[in-house]
Amino acid sequence: MIKLIQPYIHFDEVKEDFKEIFDSGWLTKGKYIQQFMQNLQDYMNIQYAYATTSATTALSICLKALNLQSQDEVIVSDFSFPATSNVLEDLGIKPIFADVCLSTFNMLPEEIEKKISEKTKAVIFVHALGNPSGVSKIQEICRHYKIPLIEDAACAIGSSECGKKAGTFGELGCFSFHPRKLLTTGEGGAVVFNEESFKEFFEIKLNHGAVFHQDKFDFVDFGYNYRLPELQAVMGIKQLKKLDNIIQERNQIRKAYIQYLNPLGFQAQEINKEVVFNVQSMVFVVPKNICRDDLITYLYQNGIESTLGTYCLSGTTFCKNKYNAIQKNAKFLEDSTLTLPCYKGVDVEYISQTIQKFLT
Repeated sequence: MIKLIQPYIHFDEVKEDFKEIFDSGWLTKGKYIQQFMQNLQDYMNIQYAYATTSATTALSICLKALNLQSQDEVIVSDFSFPATSNVLEDLGIKPIFADVCLSTFNMLPEEIEKKISEKTKAVIFVHALGNPSGVSKIQEICRHYKIPLIEDAACAIGSSECGKKAGTFGELGCFSFHPRKLLTTGEGGAVVFNEESFKEFFEIKLNHGAVFHQDKFDFVDFGYNYRLPELQAVMGIKQLKKLDNIIQERNQIRKAYIQYLNPLGFQAQEINKEVVFNVQSMVFVVPKNICRDDLITYLYQNGIESTLGTYCLSGTTFCKNKYNAIQKNAKFLEDSTLTLPCYKGVDVEYISQTIQKFLT
């Protein structure tokens, strides 16, 4: 079976550091997580980086950092994994679904301006499948209306627009280190930002609400345990060192897929000029005359894993029943996109030939 994903980390790369961690007995809050976050800051040219257990917990705590309250509204990209809107529901915040561009799959600027209200307290821009195209324009609009911008950059580590890394355009940026991502720690995530005013909030909230004062902990607030253990931090350190090479490699695979599949009527996700795309996922819009789900089944029967692009948030059963506000483009993309395997050594020719056989 040609798997959809393969991690870019091997045991030989981490075994010495793992041994050191086990020998020391220091499994959490040690030197490796500090190094990982410092390396992430340096890589992204950002002032602050804090590890979390996932992009979901990262998004959740960012909403709290902005002091969003129940009944506030947040405009959110509608083509994403449901975690993006789940964090809003958890806090009683109303998601206002913004439809997306059919080519880049990212939030349409006109959708923000159309849906801003007095209740709008933030915008969540999702770098769909790792693509940062258009985030600069969204930043411009948010600044004009003085609305905080949170970047759901869960898929976008290493991507950039106009030389600026995804996750660094907004007030706050969130990343995922899930196994589907280019950089994986098994599970995990991070929050990044430049504003010093957020620093104390994250220092305290991510430490159970505690500060260390006069040789003891003083619990000055309530807080959370969203820690990333030392073993996982080692995995992150090793992959971050080779991330740019991984991205170059995946872009070559993307070019090969496009060369094979464009003539068959498959349209790859569009990338704007001045964008470096990490190719988190190799996604195509399938031709109109075929059934995407039938193709996924056929590929699996021929030893190839594949899946849909991602989800129309407003079209999930929960959101449809609650808000009845399905966004047309996002729904089309959920029904019409196909994600194919993309990693070193993947047999693009065989996969493409199998798709061609399905078409005939």
